[in-house]
Amino acid sequence: MSVIYQRVALIGLGLIAGSMAHAMRRAGLAGEIVGTARSAETREVAREIGLCDRIVDTAAEAVVGADLVVLCVPVGAMAAVAQEIAPHLAEGATVTDVGSVKREVIEAVGPHLPEGVHFVPGHPLAGTEHSGPRSGFAELFDYRYTLLTPPEGTDPAATERLKTLWEGCGAIVEEMDADHHDLVLAVTSHTPHLIAYTMVGVADDLRRVTDSEVIKYSAAGFRDFTRIAASDPTMWRDVFLSNKDATLEILGRFTEELFALQRAIRTGDGDHLHAYFTRTRAIRRGIIQAGQDTDAPNFGRAPGRKDGAG
Repeated sequence: MSVIYQRVALIGLGLIAGSMAHAMRRAGLAGEIVGTARSAETREVAREIGLCDRIVDTAAEAVVGADLVVLCVPVGAMAAVAQEIAPHLAEGATVTDVGSVKREVIEAVGPHLPEGVHFVPGHPLAGTEHSGPRSGFAELFDYRYTLLTPPEGTDPAATERLKTLWEGCGAIVEEMDADHHDLVLAVTSHTPHLIAYTMVGVADDLRRVTDSEVIKYSAAGFRDFTRIAASDPTMWRDVFLSNKDATLEILGRFTEELFALQRAIRTGDGDHLHAYFTRTRAIRRGIIQAGQDTDAPNFGRAPGRKDGAG
């Protein structure tokens, strides 16, 4: 592919930003990639491994002359970063993000951006439990969805240009209303993460099962819970506080379903359990048929694979 943006500024240099840098280089999508991070240590590591063409010390410096700015910071930090970069953004530049929540990001970032700057929020549905500038790899977005949630009135050409970039990084791109995005992600990601954190916490509380037994005898289900629960704690704290209403709604539904299953187990209602598990099994088949996972043994994970992207 040809260059889509002459200069891309990555604000925050974790897994997603690092993978974007690798993916853009793989396809030749950016003339120059400039990066920055709040931590001096992170910036030094990024310089050491050549993650970007240039690493600078501040977000304000990073965005100068950039025609695409990608906010790769926790949702709770978005407003402060937007305020910092606003006076330095180039006319006609596009600002996007990679946050897991979209309505809160629109409300945090949008008011700070000057006229003539396009704002196209985004969310790549890809990740591993690893973080930091060394964790990125070019294939992270391949055949994974990226959702764009442009607010009403956004220039369609700016959205289309960003869509082309993400497709060049290997992603399948769709547009979605921000509020609907937050509800969908509460079901597919946010609540499952909260349940995973809870289940791992429960195992930690059951002192009758020793830590060594939990680790040694982890079956696939608990192992996958621990993989999810290893995700970045700052990011997930901000996700739940930012998508509070949708997450609480889905948690309420989850609690109702859990009570019904408890009742079925207590009363020996095997028919209810069988019917419930049959219905939920069909959803797993649908995920495989949609190409979002594999039915290969061990979920397609090679022995010893450590990227967590199964």
